[in-house]
Amino acid sequence: MSTLSIALCASTALGQDVVQAQSDYFTAGQDLLAERVAAQPNTNQAMNVILFVADGMGIGTNYGIRVFQGQEMGLLGEEHNLPYDLYPHSAIIKTYNINAQTPDSAPTAGAMNTGVKQVFNTINMADTVVHNDCSTEAPLTLFSELVSEAGKSVGVVSTARITHATGAAVYAKTANRNWENNAPEGCTDIATQLIDQMEAGVIDIALGGGARSFAPEGTELEVGTGNRPDDVNLIDRAAEIGAQVVYNSEDLAAADLSAPVLGLFTNSDMNYEHDRPEGEPSLADMTTAAIESLQGDEDGFYLMVEAGRVDHASHGGNAHRAFTDGVALAEAVAAAQEMVDLENTLIIVTADHEHVMSFNGYCGRGTPITGLCMGVAAGQVEHSGEPVTAADGKPYTVVSYTNGAGSVLIEQEDGTYSGERPDLTQEEAQDPDYLQQALIPMGSETHSGVDVGLWANGPWSHLFGGTMDQEMIFHVMNHAVFGAAE
Repeated sequence: MSTLSIALCASTALGQDVVQAQSDYFTAGQDLLAERVAAQPNTNQAMNVILFVADGMGIGTNYGIRVFQGQEMGLLGEEHNLPYDLYPHSAIIKTYNINAQTPDSAPTAGAMNTGVKQVFNTINMADTVVHNDCSTEAPLTLFSELVSEAGKSVGVVSTARITHATGAAVYAKTANRNWENNAPEGCTDIATQLIDQMEAGVIDIALGGGARSFAPEGTELEVGTGNRPDDVNLIDRAAEIGAQVVYNSEDLAAADLSAPVLGLFTNSDMNYEHDRPEGEPSLADMTTAAIESLQGDEDGFYLMVEAGRVDHASHGGNAHRAFTDGVALAEAVAAAQEMVDLENTLIIVTADHEHVMSFNGYCGRGTPITGLCMGVAAGQVEHSGEPVTAADGKPYTVVSYTNGAGSVLIEQEDGTYSGERPDLTQEEAQDPDYLQQALIPMGSETHSGVDVGLWANGPWSHLFGGTMDQEMIFHVMNHAVFGAAE
């Protein structure tokens, strides 16, 4: 149905003319309605699955990223949509762990990759595991292992260390997420597990940071120095099993993507997008290289892409870097959807958890999302240009955290905390290095237990809807790949 005919139907149904029928908001709504009425669910078998996980990007953080990118494009910001905002299917996702109201990244990512909730600070272990106790390890079967056994290729991409919690959930199983290179006797560290899974043919390409975990302490690498406490050189072992080890954008561009690839672009986490130097690939660069590599498998692939440093920026109380890394995720999603056929590729965009980021009001349209809250203006759409003040007579930023390094409470000599909010200028608030004001003083801002969003497109994406537990992500992926073929 055309927009006009739907508008006429609406008028008839109301029994009167719809005065607002010519409004841009109204016609956009009618257009979307017509699109949704005509839509049919995609029940094809999924040949490929791409799971994007923006670490720490709950619904609030996603809102900030959306407005930030829109304002970078010269818009007021609120009207902008990120690529996945327009996906036809979405859900609200609960993120709690078996024993934690506020989750951490390891068991949340593990839930997505196994279909069951997991224990705080563990990765891909049954609920009988005791954190930090090797003797209780009870490994679970991974989605990557299921699809690999079916002949598909598997990749993992992260802007954090490739052995860090979220990325590790694609291939590793451990009683402690921090055993990246130093597991106790009788257990296998995460870096070793990655090379084991590459040798087993489960992981075909892994791109991220964290080179230090793959070489003995003191070993000089192109991007830093190894810090493994044993004498095992996993980089040499990777080469022995036929993997290409690459350290920069030039290496990645020259790599034979028909063979296994291990990308170690920094010694620890990769740089924030705001600080990324020349020669270090972006998240979009790594995503496109991974897809190009995995598309060589005629049976299809599974790829998990993590924007890991959205989380780290919020831990540091710095909204600017959280948002710029979120924009980098949006660019990676846009690049990926251009490379695949959504008739046979399921794309999911979600987060493992949210942060305690809040958005203060009442701000007028177009208020700089990282700056001071500007007043609503009468008779115009854009804000008034005058900061809104709080009861203390001082302006406040749109974004704040309820805890973190930016706390207005400062420790005094006697060990007590006191303080007051400083008077901010717009220039100070929008400095990329500015730490948002917080209340509770903490060295590192914490996660939040609130729900996160999920957006999906492609085969069986319509199975997402309502409020769901995080492990349902695995079950939908598994059905799209295997159940649809039954």
